[in-house]
Amino acid sequence: MKLSVTERWRWRLYSAARGPVYASRKMGVQIGEGCRILSMEVSSEYELITIGSRVTVSSGVLFITHDGTGWLVRNEAGRRHFWLARIEIGDDVFIGARVTILPGVKIGARSVVAAGSVVAKSVPAGSIVGGNPARIIGSYDDLSARIAATWPTTREVQSGFKPDMQA
Repeated sequence: MKLSVTERWRWRLYSAARGPVYASRKMGVQIGEGCRILSMEVSSEYELITIGSRVTVSSGVLFITHDGTGWLVRNEAGRRHFWLARIEIGDDVFIGARVTILPGVKIGARSVVAAGSVVAKSVPAGSIVGGNPARIIGSYDDLSARIAATWPTTREVQSGFKPDMQA
């Protein structure tokens, strides 16, 4: 008897054995260097996803690489329509928890996608987007400057520094 394992469970098994970046690559995702992959929920086509270097994919991020709406429409031969499209993530991108990325989306380098967003259109490089549908709400450079000025460093946190996060 042949054992059938769904794609999601295969990813989880690979991830438990060798880590999530290895698991994602094993499933067909192209991934750059220095990435943190906390989840990799993919509708079905892992090979249609490209992730640059130094990217963080937070918990519960869903990559949808196809639009199944065409399943409702048949041609003269009875065949149904199905649209597939690549998802491309540039370098130095942070994707927040529970984000959904739709087919054909490109997220430019040095961008942030806020938690819970639905990304239906491509994101220009250097942008912060959020909402449903996601829209530009700020710039990467402004966020970087604000973080550098007000957030503690990892060394400060490890030494017991108590930040005032209200700033």
